[in-house]
Amino acid sequence: MSTLKLAAALILAATAATAASGAVETPMLGKPISLADLAPWDLSIGPDGVGLPAGKGSAREGKQVFIDKCAACHGLEGQGQPADRLVGGQGTLTSDAPVKTVGSYWPYPTTLFDFVRRAMPLNEPQTLTSDETYAVSAFILAANGIIKPGDVMNAKTLPKVKMPNQGNFFIVYPGNLK
Repeated sequence: MSTLKLAAALILAATAATAASGAVETPMLGKPISLADLAPWDLSIGPDGVGLPAGKGSAREGKQVFIDKCAACHGLEGQGQPADRLVGGQGTLTSDAPVKTVGSYWPYPTTLFDFVRRAMPLNEPQTLTSDETYAVSAFILAANGIIKPGDVMNAKTLPKVKMPNQGNFFIVYPGNLK
């Protein structure tokens, strides 16, 4: 028997023995999570808005929430310092000094909602109500001139907002998106 045939036979035998045993060793840590326990962590919102919660908010309402819960890090108008700048930067992405903000770079308004809901405020993530999150999102969008201050954002209106840089992104895993 040639060396190649012997190696192939040994690999086949080892594979068959492993498959026959059926036992997979694991570290035996933790326990499986129930769907009920997982639900509060299933927060992802895609570009199409599927999964957006009930609620609503306008930029006018969001301004006070922003002042109370966001301005310490992002400035009174979202200009940044000490944390990232959220407004401005339109037209700078192809310059030598691009300014990446929600208004100049982010592709979808639902990404803004998703991020604010899951991660902000930094010292108390996931504490904003859905209404507060819609309102803060509306405030940031209006501060960037993307919507009007009186526009109300909710699960139906937010995904329809067209972001200035949206055309420069593409969805890698489109699923059922149109």
